Amino acid sequence: MLRIKLNELVKGMDHGLVQTEVWKWDGIGWSPFGTEQEEDFIRADEDLFVTIPAEAGLYRVDYYKRPLEPLFALPEPDDSYLRADMLHPAPFKLKEGTLWGYINNDGRTVIEPRYEYAEEFQDNGLAVVQRKNSSGLIDSSGRERVKPIYNFIAPFSEGRAVASDAKGYTLIDEKGKEVTSARYDYLNSLSEGRALFSKQSTAGPSRYGYLDAQGKEVLPAIYEDAGDFTDGQALVKVSSGEYALIDLQGKVLHTYKYPFVGYPGDGLLAFQAAENGKYGYLRTDGSIAIEPQFTAALPFSGGRAVINTAENYGNAYGLIDKTGKLVVPAHYYEVMQLGEDRVALGTPIYADQPYRGSRYIIADAVTGRVLSTHPLLGVNNYQNGLASVYDAKDTYFIDKSGKKASQPPVISGSGTLSFSGNLIRADVDQRTAYYDRQGKQVWRQNGVIPLRPPYSVLEKKYKPNRDYLVYYPVVEGIASSEVSREVNDKLRSLSLAEGAGSGGSMQDFSYTGDFAVSFFRKNLLVLELEGYKFPFGAAHGMPTRIYTHINVKNGRFYRLGDLFKPGSKYVQKLSDIVGRQIAEDPQYSYVFPDTYKGITADQPFFVDGEALYLYFAPYEIAPYAAGFPTFRIPYAEIMGLISTEGEFWQSFH
Repeated sequence: MLRIKLNELVKGMDHGLVQTEVWKWDGIGWSPFGTEQEEDFIRADEDLFVTIPAEAGLYRVDYYKRPLEPLFALPEPDDSYLRADMLHPAPFKLKEGTLWGYINNDGRTVIEPRYEYAEEFQDNGLAVVQRKNSSGLIDSSGRERVKPIYNFIAPFSEGRAVASDAKGYTLIDEKGKEVTSARYDYLNSLSEGRALFSKQSTAGPSRYGYLDAQGKEVLPAIYEDAGDFTDGQALVKVSSGEYALIDLQGKVLHTYKYPFVGYPGDGLLAFQAAENGKYGYLRTDGSIAIEPQFTAALPFSGGRAVINTAENYGNAYGLIDKTGKLVVPAHYYEVMQLGEDRVALGTPIYADQPYRGSRYIIADAVTGRVLSTHPLLGVNNYQNGLASVYDAKDTYFIDKSGKKASQPPVISGSGTLSFSGNLIRADVDQRTAYYDRQGKQVWRQNGVIPLRPPYSVLEKKYKPNRDYLVYYPVVEGIASSEVSREVNDKLRSLSLAEGAGSGGSMQDFSYTGDFAVSFFRKNLLVLELEGYKFPFGAAHGMPTRIYTHINVKNGRFYRLGDLFKPGSKYVQKLSDIVGRQIAEDPQYSYVFPDTYKGITADQPFFVDGEALYLYFAPYEIAPYAAGFPTFRIPYAEIMGLISTEGEFWQSFH
């Protein structure tokens, strides 16, 4: 790195922090060199410096004063969290793909990246990690406490965690021992010593009951529906039109004979007096507290509840108190209780297209008074007086006044900020970074994937509007500048990192794109380019997946046919192999009958060191939920067809 002294340039700016931004000319315009400087400046005695890369290029340094603000006082993490040694999950982009490890408070890697995903350490010092699409548990030294054998492990509650595999759901203790003698169709986390479960009834539909912490069925599966215990009570559905409030031993405290009764909150339960009728609220003793008058009624929390008054599935939400009085008038498209006596009031960004999202303002949940009218596009719950939000430009914290808090950081893009021990985790524009409480960045997800000198893959970002975000690859190290430009122009085009509209009401879809290194050996670089297009108002979007096979020495992109001998009948042979796998392998039972007609000469594919993989797009031969049906064909099975002297094969052998 090179350092430029700023002393003469910043005279008269001593009373504020000097913020710097480094830009690099990319031949078309100025692009930020990295998402942020590692530090605002470097201080050496009385000198101020800005750092720039020691790489050839044309750079520009912008500097300006950022006034110091008093920091919002935040509580220090409690001692229970220190048992996890303050480690934080962090994703790393590597030539093996994106892998997760853990960093400490200084941003130093403590547990090397080797997991497909990693969660925060819990108060018991354990963290859920994923390897080979299965979940297990590790301690803060990285030692496996529970091998990754489960499909899913929920957070621990009262010393137990819900885990599931192909057989069903079970409870495990902190040593990974299963405490249930059987698997269940469904299982909730422990709450007040009881875990809600369901299992298929011999007489018909599923029934619900409760386990204790030892996995014993203390309340049998006799209920048609049930909820978790709170304050020693739980609501259960006994039969059609009959509900009951029970205690931890199953004793009935009250019964309610109505078509619908909702879960209790603040001593009130939503109910319908008539089938498909309006909603009101009952007291726990069964007396009516608020007469039925709403078309929707959510549980009470903090002395207030969100209700809807619109007919025909419309949106006219408001907020009521426990007497039924409107605190917030019922004319909002959304009302969200954020905790700590604050609510977010949402109205559609585009009135004629409400499904495209809302803009929110913050109000006092006690008085209904609007505190801040600045439009927010995303809002999270309050915690210790702060809530993470984002607007059309930045992600940041707001305080109880609803306005931008003095607590940094403020990050360009859309996402969330959350507290992770002593650090603040930022998940913004699908990338992760960590900051200390003063707003200094201590770690960020890398934007350069090293391969082998001189080769690397640089990540670049394209975001012309809030509904279009693409991270696309730039391959560095190709000797010929002309070939390099051709390769990277093609990658940018394949990534759809160009040509997007300016946003606004005319853009009728959102799009996200990303990439990963799928395989690299010798001179062959395989990049996976993924995308997801979501037409506004649709039931779901459509994913795309492209694998590019690039010879980094000459810049050539290989096609499937390049792997095989000229004139070989590889299409027929590969078609037969895939057809046989569909017919004989149970894992492909989801393929639609009679839809597979063979592969094409340019069938989508990718390779690694051991096999060729052929895949199909969603809906092509299987349901949408099946994703991209993929078929593995070991080279040994088709070696007679492969052109082992050909350029494609030789590029990675």
